[in-house]
Amino acid sequence: MTSNLLAITVGAILVNNFVLSKILGICPFLGVSKKLSTALGMSGAVIFVMALSSMVTAFIYNYVLSQSFTIGGVVIKLAFLKILVFIVVIAALVQVVEIILQKFSPPLYQALGIFLPLITTNCAVLGAAELSVKAGYSVIESTIFGTCSAIGFALALILFSSLRERLDLAKVPAPFQGTAIALITAGILAMVFMGFSGLV
Repeated sequence: MTSNLLAITVGAILVNNFVLSKILGICPFLGVSKKLSTALGMSGAVIFVMALSSMVTAFIYNYVLSQSFTIGGVVIKLAFLKILVFIVVIAALVQVVEIILQKFSPPLYQALGIFLPLITTNCAVLGAAELSVKAGYSVIESTIFGTCSAIGFALALILFSSLRERLDLAKVPAPFQGTAIALITAGILAMVFMGFSGLV
């Protein structure tokens, strides 16, 4: 059990990093990575949403949606509602994060802008819930997987934003300035993370 949880942890953070290995969640990764402070705020929001949504969606799926119900002699399976329920749970949690940030940290709320509601449609958050179901994880395993996937997302985002801040001070050739150098940097960072592929 412990070795399985360790494999899930290392796999989610380093080996199967959602951004740099699975190429999920690229929109906030590129959009919020210009400043380290904004990247840290987004990382906290994604960790909160992904950890809670993984736990709640795993609980709902394992104890409600995966069960069969008999009504009037007809067997009804609710598994087809999986994606719809997952999106509703994620959207509700994002609303909670938005309200908390708007109340306690208005500057961070303004800095994140449109990317905060985009967590709802961030395929990394939905992907964590879906991959947990496909792997047959328990609620605890799903929670650990979701949390570690979010930590991996945060790690990639913070590393990338640190590099982008350094690049702002560097003399980048004119054809590579802006988005071009950002994409090249992201590609090199993804190649670095490929070095973890043999860990699990």
